[in-house]
Amino acid sequence: MKLPKIEILDEKNPILHKVSEEVTFPLDKETKKLIDDSLTYLEMSQDEEIAKKYDIRAGMGLSFVQLGILKRIFVVSEDMGDGTFERHVVINPVMKSHSEELIFVGEGEGCLSINRPVEGIVPRYARCTFTAFDENGDQYEIRVREDISIAYQHELDHLNGILFVDKIDPKNPFKNKNKMREI
Repeated sequence: MKLPKIEILDEKNPILHKVSEEVTFPLDKETKKLIDDSLTYLEMSQDEEIAKKYDIRAGMGLSFVQLGILKRIFVVSEDMGDGTFERHVVINPVMKSHSEELIFVGEGEGCLSINRPVEGIVPRYARCTFTAFDENGDQYEIRVREDISIAYQHELDHLNGILFVDKIDPKNPFKNKNKMREI
């Protein structure tokens, strides 16, 4: 399988701080292909051999703004641990509710647009419920938890022009760590 040609913008690009626009349906063929290519790229990036061969970093989520397209679309590819992936296509997402419990990624959150080590934690909700549309324009509701909840919140931030590094307190990067659960 050939790695799809995906060019991910670096954090220095000002487009990453712009708010993405609502998507109208039906989607054109190019958008549907880019959704599929993005998911394939993420799945291939999570394979250590392929990642090494192509010199790419592993990622589980990607927003269209990271590709230079200001549309409210993101994808998440969840490794199910058995060689398969669950594909999430999330268009015009809205967070309807969330838990009070906060969690954070112990080794630190990462981003395919940020090519440097980052110290600090990003508070995220342990569980969230979203409404969104799939690539066919069908609305759905999904409740996500733990790492997938973090991925959804991270990608939603992208659509709102926010990078995870913007959420880390520069004076105290581990602020309130004791009030959250590490995953």
